[in-house]
Amino acid sequence: MLVQLSIRDIVLIERLDLGFEAGLSVLTGETGAGKSILLDSLSLALGGRGNGGLVRHGAERGQVTAVFDVPLDHPARRLAEENGLDHEGDLILRRIQSSDGRTRAFLNDQPASVNLAREIGRLLVEIHGQHDDRALVEQDAHRQLLDAFGRLGDEVAEIGRLHRRWREADTALKAHRTRVETAAREADYLRASVEELEALSPLDGEEEDLAERRSAMMKAEKIATDIGEADEILSGNNSPMPTISSLLRRLERKAADVPGLLDETIANLDTAVNALADAQSAAEAALRATEFDPRELETAEERLFALRAASRKFSVPVSELPALAARLVADLAELDAGEQRLGELEAALAEAASAYDTAAERLSQLRLEAAEALSAAVMAELPALKLERARFEVETVRDPERRGSEGVDQVAFFVQTNPGTRLGPLVKVASGGELSRFLLAIKVALADRGSAPTLVFDEIDTGVGGAVADAIGKRLKRLSQGVQVLSVTHAPQVAARAGTHMLIAKADAANGGEQVVTTVTQVDESTRTEEIARMLAGAAITDEARAAAARLLAGGA
Repeated sequence: MLVQLSIRDIVLIERLDLGFEAGLSVLTGETGAGKSILLDSLSLALGGRGNGGLVRHGAERGQVTAVFDVPLDHPARRLAEENGLDHEGDLILRRIQSSDGRTRAFLNDQPASVNLAREIGRLLVEIHGQHDDRALVEQDAHRQLLDAFGRLGDEVAEIGRLHRRWREADTALKAHRTRVETAAREADYLRASVEELEALSPLDGEEEDLAERRSAMMKAEKIATDIGEADEILSGNNSPMPTISSLLRRLERKAADVPGLLDETIANLDTAVNALADAQSAAEAALRATEFDPRELETAEERLFALRAASRKFSVPVSELPALAARLVADLAELDAGEQRLGELEAALAEAASAYDTAAERLSQLRLEAAEALSAAVMAELPALKLERARFEVETVRDPERRGSEGVDQVAFFVQTNPGTRLGPLVKVASGGELSRFLLAIKVALADRGSAPTLVFDEIDTGVGGAVADAIGKRLKRLSQGVQVLSVTHAPQVAARAGTHMLIAKADAANGGEQVVTTVTQVDESTRTEEIARMLAGAAITDEARAAAARLLAGGA
């Protein structure tokens, strides 16, 4: 429920902190005192439309904070958690409205989108008046109210699960049928492609390997001649090796005759002989390394060209040919097995549809029973609300061809306000005052089912007499036993039944200027009697009015 509302610099409200209790609370005051400002402020905190004109004259921004105490399993907490926001303790909705029109929303002091604040606000508070009966305007809401009245939450959840299963089966069947039909149109091309790729048998990384081998062989072919010439010079008939070796031996024999004279020459010649020998061995090894079978190069080139031709034909890189081959084989297998799989998916869809239809038919029957009971419950409330000649009927229309996540039923509230007229949609037939009384009757019939934890009724007693106002007060009191009820009222019969009475008035601003501010005070028993007497008598309060007020309070306790 709403436990606190704090308002800063909104229209005529400079600073206001209100605490709320469970049960029925009423807000009264003279016309123009600021009751609508209070509701506009609450609506702003709940994600309502912002407007720079709401900011009090002279202030840069206004702020409204609404604090709620709700159960741990309340849907508003789950919604906050799903959006990654803190939801421990009280839920605190705060809205800052700047005079330039900009607005910011917060949940538990964490920034939140206005849309999220609005969604959470709808789960916490319902504001109803003669011109704001959204629950009666939207037919989807009619179905939700009927399901809440009939306690059909489990059945609706099961229908949702079966609907998802049916949709998934239908999607799977359509997708498979599309694939099979596409494959069938290209069957000949598919089989030829599979045969070609299977014959080619492309391997992962094969193009890179072939390209490297081909490049190496082509390079080896280019330098093989030069290596051969080097080997011929070093090892052939014209090799310098024999001449240098013979010279080295002659000098070694003469070295003893001239000690020290030939040592350096002999050492260099020995080094040259060894170096030439090493060069000869290296040239031979290099020549052997360049030897390859020309047919190997031809084979590599043919394979590489074949892979690249397939790449161009199938419009994929060579590296993706193995994956393409696997995919085409799978498509062909799916084509061959398509009819069998198609039959399996059709059977699965038929089974899912049958399960959904059975559950939907059962839910439709339960809704029919709940519709009769809700119609009777609302009808029982109408006479006391001066709608004794009116009829209320919950109409359910079943369309098995329109499977939805909440069943196949369209639910609408119909009324007849005058005998002899035809039943029509509630929002089109009922006047503003009648609409509010119908709403109250529906809410009382629903009691604590299908309702936000806090209900706000904005002058729904406007234009009704004493007996009807008293009936409205009784029903608001009864309704407040299950949920928190706040009522802005001009009817003393309603005010007398409240557990908490707040008086809205205008006062001069604290700074002594020309501005006035709206104040809200919780009245004590003596002040309450005086306020209800004012509501009965007007500006001139008589002793008779005070006595009547005391009687109303005694009867409403």
